[in-house]
Amino acid sequence: MAHSTSVLVIGGGATGTGIARDLALRGVDVTLAERGGLSAGASGRSHGLLHSGARYAESDAAGARECIEENRILRGIAGECVRETRGLFVQLTDDDPAYFDAKRDACEELGIPVDVIDGDLARDAVPELSADVERAMWVPDAVVLPSRLVAANAADARDHGGDILTHAPVNSMTVEDGRITAVSLGGEFSETIEPTVVVNAAGAHAGEVAELAGVSVEMRPTRGVMVAVEHGGLGPVLNRCREPADGDIVVPHEDEVVLGTTSVPVSDPDEFSREEWEVEQTIQECATMLPSVADEPQLRTWWGVRPLYEPDEATRGGRGISRGFFRVEHADDGVENFVSIVGGKLTTYRRMAESVADLVCERLEVDESSSTAERELPGASEPAELDAFVEEFDGQGPTDTDLVGR
Repeated sequence: MAHSTSVLVIGGGATGTGIARDLALRGVDVTLAERGGLSAGASGRSHGLLHSGARYAESDAAGARECIEENRILRGIAGECVRETRGLFVQLTDDDPAYFDAKRDACEELGIPVDVIDGDLARDAVPELSADVERAMWVPDAVVLPSRLVAANAADARDHGGDILTHAPVNSMTVEDGRITAVSLGGEFSETIEPTVVVNAAGAHAGEVAELAGVSVEMRPTRGVMVAVEHGGLGPVLNRCREPADGDIVVPHEDEVVLGTTSVPVSDPDEFSREEWEVEQTIQECATMLPSVADEPQLRTWWGVRPLYEPDEATRGGRGISRGFFRVEHADDGVENFVSIVGGKLTTYRRMAESVADLVCERLEVDESSSTAERELPGASEPAELDAFVEEFDGQGPTDTDLVGR
């Protein structure tokens, strides 16, 4: 069976569903194909931080500015997909005070609100905070529930005429005269899609999807572990104020906290080793900020794989530098109706989606602008409705499994 569509989006994470939503709201006929349930990749296997931009302020002003802008937009449109927590960057005795000062100055220059407090005031806010915390700064970080966020984007796309196909892996592509003319899906939807434009939003698998069209997208995926431990009552996100390293973030939930993370290159985003040292090191390092987590019961552990773009990583020099996103057009590679979107962060998914949707609409001669920055997501104020979307699209990931459906 053949099905025609103006745009086929491959990948059902935040960026893919965000693209489908943006295009559907502009009146474009769009189909999304995801090989599993929604949020099965990096989006649903993250630590769930909604960045304020403070993490990148001193190293990447443009990336930090994108984060604070998108942070504010998501707070306005995403409702119960976001938990308002704020964040504390904490300087321990062994941490370089010049790094703290540089981060504070960069945040102030970029318009990221900061409030510096001494260690005693920090412990007033977080009583279990380490005695080694000398000072801290408040920033507008928050916690995002990716399962809800992704499912809500998919629901809005569906409500505006889009088709959301889960458990529909791409088996093959047919390229004729420099264009993808057919995409064969398997799984629960064994049919052929005949698209006008194809968008590759497959995250760490973007290189594999590109190969099906006979082009190359160089990826450098890295794995990172997250460990949820029993711990109630933590208010803000805790960030270690040092050069990014293993075990430098603690993300609060209601009755637990999520500790993260590591960064280890992998050759296959599906098949990779999961090392116990990563778990132990993450717990040990996070305990320098919040000592009690070292002895708390472990509730669940998962690894996510970051969809990093090889040329960017080579240029920037690896871990700790803000991950920008890249829109790769494949016309120069001989496939004119194919575009890939790679890199980026969960916080900036909407901006990534808008960028791709702008390009696609230009190709399709659709004269409509994006409305996703102003339009509230469906169910935003109704947790039960959001959780029903998650169930509908088989979109539950490990990041927020303790919060979704409560």
